[in-house]
Amino acid sequence: MTAPLLRAPGLVLRPLSTEDAEDLHKAHRDPAVHEYWSSPAHADIEQTRRYIAETLALPGAHVWAITENGGDALGRVALFAVREGVGEIGVILSAEAQGQGFAARALRLVETYAFEVLDLHRLSADVDPDNAASLALFDRLGYQREGLLRGNWKTHIGVRDSVIFGKLRGVL
Repeated sequence: MTAPLLRAPGLVLRPLSTEDAEDLHKAHRDPAVHEYWSSPAHADIEQTRRYIAETLALPGAHVWAITENGGDALGRVALFAVREGVGEIGVILSAEAQGQGFAARALRLVETYAFEVLDLHRLSADVDPDNAASLALFDRLGYQREGLLRGNWKTHIGVRDSVIFGKLRGVL
């Protein structure tokens, strides 16, 4: 499914493509950025290209490149259909792009699209309990901590818990 172009001041979300592999590899090759990801940092651009292709092929996936002006991808934001009316949202940014508000603005744009265009009634996010930056981001955006799923992921750093966040349409 091709994601539509979404815009906000200083931000353009455009459909992600495998052509973005070189830019997106900056985030996926960085062990610090990838620490709480489900897999270790990517070894090469081809691994990132395959990852992008696999993500884009997922049923109900809407995936965007996060850019300042429609150009180079600073990261990506994705919205995955979980079931009717429910989506899961996730984001990754290169280290150079972090701390500048790109993730928050991107998530807000996608949230608006999910609630107003796709008519979803619920969004969720699955965050590692040690990922302080992501925990703070979803807290700031008004997502509610709904629970802890113990031993939810087997990753490159071991079996990990998940903090589940949720946001309902029309609820601040």
